[in-house]
Amino acid sequence: MFRQLAAAFWLLLACTAGVGATPHVFLVQNSGWMEPFYSDPRSPFKPLVGALAGAVVQPGDALVLAAFNQSLPGAPSPKALLSMKADKEGAVRSRVDGALAQLDTARKPNSTALADTDLGEAVQAAVKTALGGKPGIVWLVTNNRNSPNNDQATAARNREFYELIHRGAAIDKVVAFPLRMPVQGRHYSANGLMVYAFAVGKEGSRALDGLLASGRIGQVITEQPARLKPLDRDTVRLVPAQVEDAPGVEFSQGPGGGLRADVAPDALTPRASIRWQLENAMYPYTITSASLSARSVLAGEDRKIELASSRVSNLAPGKPVPLGSTMRLPVAQVPDKWSMAALGSAGSAYVLPGRIELHLANQRLELSQAFRQRMAALFPGDPLPDIFTPPATVQASNAVLPLEVRVHYGMGPLLALGGIVSALLAALGAAAYAYGRPRVAHVTVEDELRTMRARPGTTQPIYDRTGAQVAQLKTTLFGHQLIDLREGAQVRLGR
Repeated sequence: MFRQLAAAFWLLLACTAGVGATPHVFLVQNSGWMEPFYSDPRSPFKPLVGALAGAVVQPGDALVLAAFNQSLPGAPSPKALLSMKADKEGAVRSRVDGALAQLDTARKPNSTALADTDLGEAVQAAVKTALGGKPGIVWLVTNNRNSPNNDQATAARNREFYELIHRGAAIDKVVAFPLRMPVQGRHYSANGLMVYAFAVGKEGSRALDGLLASGRIGQVITEQPARLKPLDRDTVRLVPAQVEDAPGVEFSQGPGGGLRADVAPDALTPRASIRWQLENAMYPYTITSASLSARSVLAGEDRKIELASSRVSNLAPGKPVPLGSTMRLPVAQVPDKWSMAALGSAGSAYVLPGRIELHLANQRLELSQAFRQRMAALFPGDPLPDIFTPPATVQASNAVLPLEVRVHYGMGPLLALGGIVSALLAALGAAAYAYGRPRVAHVTVEDELRTMRARPGTTQPIYDRTGAQVAQLKTTLFGHQLIDLREGAQVRLGR
């Protein structure tokens, strides 16, 4: 059933998807360990799923909603409950609420025993079958108990799950939201619920970043997302705190948190001392130690940035530390004020896009104690925090800050060039008028004065009284000239 609805989902998406549309797959656990979330009449579990889907699935996006436990013969998992394309605000939440209304904990085939759980199986089915390996976001709502075949070795099962996260090439980004949700059922009780978001592909990662930045997830879940992947990029943030400007250069924070440098075209040594706030962007990890290096890449030039400190230690999330630096801008790459690029930017700015790259080497991460304690309270007896330990292969990371250099050119050169062009045009106009204006020539033929008119560049014949040609009058911009004068002819210019 899941495969059939997945096929229908992709046919729907192919026919109706718009620019920027994101496919979403919601996996909702309904195994035995979830019993209190279904049986407690005060459980906010189902309303949470409906509200989250309504917040993140936007008009034009495709959605598959499925329940999962562990697949057995005669009881496939995941089992699709809904496949749709969002067409208007509010419709998604009501459709999801309706599909979840009758959902209850599942039992094993031909048995009264409650179904077991396989988190990895559910995620792989969503990535490979529902999304078909294409970009999208998979949402996993679970009580965090991973116990296929009622296996009590939950640590080993969780390790398999996180191997899928860290080594799964299709999964580009993963964040988790541990939520406090105390519920009491007939058989079990629980304190918390976990919501995972798996971004599949680069497009899925950009879509998830957009949802996090827009606050749409925060409308429903106010907890800070815990990052599981990636741990080797965008691990820190650089926020400019103080800038000592060089003559002719002013630095400021640009749109999107980047750095902008406004440069005068005659600035000779555009360099500045910048004091940053270095922030850890990898909640819930503390960067216990790392060595730092930085460079700027701009206009084809790769320059080292001098840092006041080459090491960082015990950098916890939410506790920035100051970091001084000195950077130079590529003077040689700034267009001359008489260049076509500069003249084309007169009155505005010529923009050189670039970036600042910060590299962390020999990076050591440690799960924060506060997060360990929170997880222990929400999921007592669950060894999950130990599984949050980053892979040993993650020993370096990079952070990129957009840099925009804006060279401001005045109107002077353009006005001067305009004056020169105007003068040339006027001269050309005068020359054209002079060239096209007929000129008067006085010619005496056999003591007879004649008046002739001719334009520059023309030649006219001159005849005597008998009608015989005795010469030709050639007219130029500089005057008249007699040519082809017949021997013995009495012809002269003037009186």
